[in-house]
Amino acid sequence: MAETVLMPQLGESVTEGTLGQWLKKVGDSVDKYESLLEVTTDKVNAEVPSPVAGTISKILVEEGQTVPVGTPICEIAVEGGESATVEDEAATGTEESSPAQPQPTQEAASAPQDEAHRGRYSPAVRRLAKETGVDPLTVQGTGAGGRVTRNDILEASQHKASTAPATSPKPAAPTLAPSAPPAVAAAGAPAAVDADDTFIPVTNVRRVIAERMVRSKQTVPHAWLMVEADVTGLVALREKLKTEFKTREGVNLTYVPFMLRAIVEALRAVPMMNAQWNGDTIVMKKHINIGMAAATDRGLIVPVVRDADQKNIVGLAKASQDLVQRSRTGRLTMDDLSGGTFTLDNTGAVGTVLTYPIINAPEVGIVTMESIVKRPVVVNDMIAVRSMVNVCLSFDHRVVDGAEAGLFVRTIKQHLESITPQTSIY
Repeated sequence: MAETVLMPQLGESVTEGTLGQWLKKVGDSVDKYESLLEVTTDKVNAEVPSPVAGTISKILVEEGQTVPVGTPICEIAVEGGESATVEDEAATGTEESSPAQPQPTQEAASAPQDEAHRGRYSPAVRRLAKETGVDPLTVQGTGAGGRVTRNDILEASQHKASTAPATSPKPAAPTLAPSAPPAVAAAGAPAAVDADDTFIPVTNVRRVIAERMVRSKQTVPHAWLMVEADVTGLVALREKLKTEFKTREGVNLTYVPFMLRAIVEALRAVPMMNAQWNGDTIVMKKHINIGMAAATDRGLIVPVVRDADQKNIVGLAKASQDLVQRSRTGRLTMDDLSGGTFTLDNTGAVGTVLTYPIINAPEVGIVTMESIVKRPVVVNDMIAVRSMVNVCLSFDHRVVDGAEAGLFVRTIKQHLESITPQTSIY
């Protein structure tokens, strides 16, 4: 019998998904919960696990295609039905498979070893190997049990690049320019092309990000506000507690959990910011689930801190750093990436002081926490050096007006400024 795998629900109000990369091909065996493919969202490639153990008999949707949620994307032959399904597939010729596939007796004898090795590679390693052109079978693994790690692939890639000039002729410069360069840029203007320009193919992740960002800017009336907050007390508190906190809790004490807590208080004060535009209705979200932007080697992704209002500073610190670490090692699940009701972007981590973020529709708003800098300010009619931070908000003007948005950022400001070196975080 065959089990049909459907395009999964990527999150609330998401109606479609784009196939990024198949991690299995027709004829491959797959274990239950083993990753089948990557589904591209606007922020990440989320891996879809197999619901059953069996053999991939049909791939119904190709890489790069965007299909509605619930669309059949592949079939898996489970015990008792593998051979019949694979033979039917070969007879119809709907998949790209070799003529010898229905009778794999001789070839199958040499395949198990390669498949065993292939199964040892994590999705992140397979992805990096494909991007760099390094064959993992030629790499000596340094991980536990001889597993090949991302660092092994990177070192092999660097070695390959360093030895390439000695073993291959230098290509002529004109080969970088295609014979028929793109005539129109993304914005619709003609693309100016020089002979020494290099063209980089647009990945599925980047294409989806572009589509979602354009859709958000075209359909959501963005409005923007900014306040500055005096966080001298917060800086002193963190400096006082960070060493003890690391020893006691096992994670670093950053400014992010304090900002998350301030956003929670602001969402409680202005519930309309924790809502979603739904055409004829506005959906008021019961839970406060804050998406938190995290930079990875695959780009920016936004895992979600669920029920952030139920956590104290310690809980928020552990939850946020766990998500960041799993983001960077490719171990996030669908649940980690869905259900967000508001978003925080810690743009200050890259040194910015003023940002105009794009709303992660259908959410109503997104806040950025900028760099904390020391500046001279007037305090009680005297000039003092204080630690200051800008807090920027983009909001959907269909749902929220300026008065509510102003109250929202003022609440964040008041909460951050209320923190002193004596504030308890437990």
